[in-house]
Amino acid sequence: MKTFKKIVFWSLVTFAIIQFIPIDRVNKPVNHAVNFVDAKKTPQKIIDLIKGACYDCHSNETVYPKYAYIAPISWSVKSHINEGRERLNFSIWGTYNKELKENMLSRAAETVQNRMMPMPGYIVYHKEANLSDAERKLIGSYFEEMLKNKSY
Repeated sequence: MKTFKKIVFWSLVTFAIIQFIPIDRVNKPVNHAVNFVDAKKTPQKIIDLIKGACYDCHSNETVYPKYAYIAPISWSVKSHINEGRERLNFSIWGTYNKELKENMLSRAAETVQNRMMPMPGYIVYHKEANLSDAERKLIGSYFEEMLKNKSY
């Protein structure tokens, strides 16, 4: 029983100490001239869907939920956001070259329509990101239309 109490005690101490290991939750300012929804004059319905389902991980407009302030969960959340921004950051859309834009739009259309994005774990805590089949088709079609018209 003494061993169990020591394990619990040191686990709690460790948990308390790791709360002091900070992560950077500061979003970079958004330049609306290069932000996807502004630069592309995106229809409001698409804006609402993309911002609700994609922008937390794929833009500099992340709204961190309460659980993102508790280590080690915060580390995982920040890691996912960093990875998401690395793959596609709507906030810096205008800075990407033509080839990157084509690749990102194609991949985005595919992942949304095939239910690979938003990630299922994200949807559990963010009901607004739980897109219907019609909404997924609408976003995918919007991206595909941009590709077809080369209006990216």
